[in-house]
Amino acid sequence: MTSGIPYGKRKVAVAGVALSDCGRVDEATPYALHAQAARRALADSGLDRSVIDGFGSAGLGTLAPVEVADYLGLRPTWVDSTSVGGATWEVMAAHAADAIAAGHARAVLLVYGSTARADLKAGRRTASLSFGSRGPLQFEAPYGHTLIAKYAMAARRHMHQYGTTLEQLAQVAVQARANADGNPDAMYRDPVTVDEVLSGPMIADPFTKLHCCIRSDGGCAVLLVAEDLVADLAKPPVWVLGSGTAVSHTAMSEWPDFTVSPAAESGHLAFERAGVRPSEIDIAELYDAFTYMTLVTLEDLGFCAKGEGGAFVGEGRLLRDGELPVNTDGGGLAACHPGMRGLFLLVEAVRQLRGEAGPGRQVHKPGGRLPQLAVASGTGGWFCSSGTVVLARG
Repeated sequence: MTSGIPYGKRKVAVAGVALSDCGRVDEATPYALHAQAARRALADSGLDRSVIDGFGSAGLGTLAPVEVADYLGLRPTWVDSTSVGGATWEVMAAHAADAIAAGHARAVLLVYGSTARADLKAGRRTASLSFGSRGPLQFEAPYGHTLIAKYAMAARRHMHQYGTTLEQLAQVAVQARANADGNPDAMYRDPVTVDEVLSGPMIADPFTKLHCCIRSDGGCAVLLVAEDLVADLAKPPVWVLGSGTAVSHTAMSEWPDFTVSPAAESGHLAFERAGVRPSEIDIAELYDAFTYMTLVTLEDLGFCAKGEGGAFVGEGRLLRDGELPVNTDGGGLAACHPGMRGLFLLVEAVRQLRGEAGPGRQVHKPGGRLPQLAVASGTGGWFCSSGTVVLARG
């Protein structure tokens, strides 16, 4: 792709991306990480902060976009505080792109920051998913049905129905760690083997410790702009070609099929609106709180048929030099996971498309060309929500 495809009435581009300090950040507050990421993303774009008229934030405070915008000294006229778990940021990016395309905003800044790891180490109370006594979850909470247990149940169903093996699931963790080796900011860069994944401490059958995401601190920011601002950017734009969102269930009893996530719907919509096929995608950045998430999302986005995810991931396809590089920074299994990782997926996709991921991490396709098309897909709750965004190098 050499130019943007119209998204609504106006083309929409990603103008700037950045991470705050990540990994182990004991001294900073979540607000400080928001500010650090926002400043860096704005600097990355080359634009002045005065162009920002839209703002999105979630996960901090009861009035997240108001409180964080105030902290950053912004007075936006378009805001979003959508909170649907890990899919929040792809969904919010879709909302922002729609708003820009429709002329409701010109430049929207999305920012996230969390000190989840530091809070845990210091014994500070943090916000968490509620399993309260009211609503649909009242029928599951009394039985100690935790978030990880829900993912474990889904993985077991896939194994039963399609013959997916523990070794295949472990390959997701092995390849994520291998990709993290090229990321100097990743928390864990040492290689692991399938045997090491399988022999680790059991967390929730069939997940051992290395099947599960890490816990880190960190933040990031993404600035999306209307096409008329592209000429003023410091770097080439990355175009938003299309997006899709979908929600599914809350209670597991209301989930029709444990082997199909809402990414099947959000991905279909995103690809259809972008005018591209999964086979044309060069890199994929997928939410990976657990190894099974990666496997089933690959199926649901159409990179392989339903039930074939185990064989697909077991052949080294997810490595940086593989057929479909996935989570090229190491993902939530190795790089960072401060609580909601969806915005990090967009940052990494943009960096790869720009060709600025750095030595040892930058993906090159056959002939040495840079990736042209990327997909970022976030998953929230326990496969409760999904947001998918297709991006193109301009």
